[in-house]
Amino acid sequence: MAIPIRKKDEIAKLREANRIVAETLQLLREKAVAGASLKDLDQMAEEYINSKGGRPSFKGLYGFPASVCTSVNEVIIHGVPTDYQLQNGDIVGFDVGVELDGWFGDSAITVPVGEISKRDKELIACAEDTLYFAIDTIKSGMRFKELSHEIEKFIRGRGFVPLANFCGHGIGRKAHEEPEILNYLDRGTPKSGPKIKDGMVFCIEPMICHKDMSSKILSDKWSVISTDGERGSHYEHTVAIVDGKAEILSKI
Repeated sequence: MAIPIRKKDEIAKLREANRIVAETLQLLREKAVAGASLKDLDQMAEEYINSKGGRPSFKGLYGFPASVCTSVNEVIIHGVPTDYQLQNGDIVGFDVGVELDGWFGDSAITVPVGEISKRDKELIACAEDTLYFAIDTIKSGMRFKELSHEIEKFIRGRGFVPLANFCGHGIGRKAHEEPEILNYLDRGTPKSGPKIKDGMVFCIEPMICHKDMSSKILSDKWSVISTDGERGSHYEHTVAIVDGKAEILSKI
């Protein structure tokens, strides 16, 4: 496993790509209201990214047909935008990727549409809180498996479970690089595997289910749900390890 170590000027370039990601997500958060079409939101995001000199990096990636992964209610990740119009009580995840001058950014949020249930509020809060817990936990010298173990404990402590078979990842000159960063410990012990080092850049992305962490891909060949069929949530940031700690790149 070769995990790239980025120089300061390279991290600066990644920060610029990620700033466009963060601004696009803020726009989507504001426009995710009842009556909004998923395809219209996707088009709006693509136009905004292009206006900033970037490129929607998910469009065409592995054959994905849209610019933004748009995941409604039971769909946790990789949802394809359709003509569906958001309704009061929905929850919707937006996952945005941007390429700018050969460098990539990636981040995701899950947002409520109008008034949502208490349980859905807890579900979204679990994903967001897990993300920031993980970022605060990261330190140079810890192992990625340690991080995965801590993420899983936090999620389960909130009464939810992590989605299986999908993970965070390295990012830089490609949308997805080494390492893979699971939200649970799978094989080995927390003290095994590669260590986190200064200069590494990667995405942390908790994906949260209610009861069953096993996953299922729907007939569109993209949308991922939990086999329990209940709603899920997803949050993500791109971080760089600077002076021993994680710095969030995907923020305004």
